[in-house]
Amino acid sequence: MMRRSLCLALLVLAGAAHAQAYPARPIRAIMTVAGGADIIARLVAQGLTASLGQPVVVETQSGAGGAIGAEAVARAAPDGYTIMLASESALVMNRFLSKSARLDPLKDFTPITKAFETVAVIETTPAQPFGSIRELIDYARRNPGKLSYGTSGIGTTHHLSGESIRLLTGIDWVHVPYKGGPPVITDLIGGQIQVGFSVLATAAPFIASGKIKILAVNGPKRYHVIPDVPTLSEQLPGYEAPPTWAGYFGPAGMPPAIVSRLREEIVRVLESPAVRAKGEDIGFPIATSTPAELNAAIQRDVEYTARIVQAVGIRPE
Repeated sequence: MMRRSLCLALLVLAGAAHAQAYPARPIRAIMTVAGGADIIARLVAQGLTASLGQPVVVETQSGAGGAIGAEAVARAAPDGYTIMLASESALVMNRFLSKSARLDPLKDFTPITKAFETVAVIETTPAQPFGSIRELIDYARRNPGKLSYGTSGIGTTHHLSGESIRLLTGIDWVHVPYKGGPPVITDLIGGQIQVGFSVLATAAPFIASGKIKILAVNGPKRYHVIPDVPTLSEQLPGYEAPPTWAGYFGPAGMPPAIVSRLREEIVRVLESPAVRAKGEDIGFPIATSTPAELNAAIQRDVEYTARIVQAVGIRPE
């Protein structure tokens, strides 16, 4: 018993010493999200560099819906020197879209903390004859097949939202997928599509200039920066907004002491007044969590996505 107790004490001391020595070299922070989130990622990297005493280098790998960057992290050594900022879409959606998807969001990563939520909006242009979701639905019913909506890709939360609207209302409108958010706005303004689904950070400059107008916030509640804009569910009873957030993760099997250190420092930066204000301003309100809370959020999102994908009829390719 004494020998076992001594061994346990030595292991605890060794773990503590390892955590205190961490980090001893630069940390690679892979960002699999796009659309303005790089602002938050780089602010966090700057804060971590200052507090940890080692460079935290941000690498953008948002291709294939974030799957490429996520695979790089999953394959990395679980030593705390490779972390990522990933959206729920990159972690959850890919497994429902691709037959070759190999990653399990609950088994292949170590959750560190949720970082922020994403304010999503549905927009149109002043030239269109509808100024609300109800008017849009009425117009689509009178003009079946003549209304098109753009999203940042097939199987994204924006696409699922458009299909959910179709299922709830019976309208016949056409989905136009793009490779990212900015082209949606470009074609919306150019008249190639009539409705767009975007994150607020992407749409904000064009809203300010009057080139587009918001029809709804695609989330569970109104956003205080645009308090007069109603949510989609306010205008369409029965609609359930998709989860939209991003969080920090590492490879599976990271030492708990290093996870705790990283979470403490990341949360400290995220919840600083300057970063919180910037996040609110660009439509990424800060929302941190414990690793267990982040894991639970992923479980809920997997269940939600499975239900919607089955209802819409999306099949992996």
